[in-house]
Amino acid sequence: MTKPFSQSCENNKQAILQVIQTVFKPSTTVLEIGSGTGQHACYFAKHLPQLRWQTTDREENRLGLDNWINEANLNNLPDSLPLNVTDKTWPCQKIDALFTANTLHIMHWHEVERLFSRLNQLLSNNALVCIYGPFNYNGQFTSPSNAQFDQWLKSRDVDSGIRSIESIIKLAEATGLMLQDDHTMPANNRLLVFKKNAYHL
Repeated sequence: MTKPFSQSCENNKQAILQVIQTVFKPSTTVLEIGSGTGQHACYFAKHLPQLRWQTTDREENRLGLDNWINEANLNNLPDSLPLNVTDKTWPCQKIDALFTANTLHIMHWHEVERLFSRLNQLLSNNALVCIYGPFNYNGQFTSPSNAQFDQWLKSRDVDSGIRSIESIIKLAEATGLMLQDDHTMPANNRLLVFKKNAYHL
């Protein structure tokens, strides 16, 4: 059984868990966008048995992801679902809570915009959203390592790159998502916590 492995997932999973175990306390199901290797999903589902953790990723990434899920054999961790954020139809009707890690800087900007557009349609009132990854503040990188990472990202795909926190908040607010917390995380990353405004039209 082939299982992909990410060292960064191992390094940050405990720090992320410390935040989301409180944030997602009122939630019942978490939809994860871009679940990658599946290491986060397996760890979080094991430590948060009251939550149903639904993974998603592009079709080409699902084999390794499902290998992690099958080996974990957790009742609250079903098989992954295929999802590209640009898909016209998503495999869900309403989203109670959402988690995504290290995805916004991989996506093209139009894909980031599409993600928030779909959330505008699918998030339940008072839904909670956690977004993990590196962000720029006031047009500046927060560390030399983030600047180097951004150069590496753009060398692979010129349309990728670390996003500005201001741009993400603007997209979120247009979706009715209000920033609740901005947590400092390991390796110059952040964990943004948003909540859907029940009165957003």
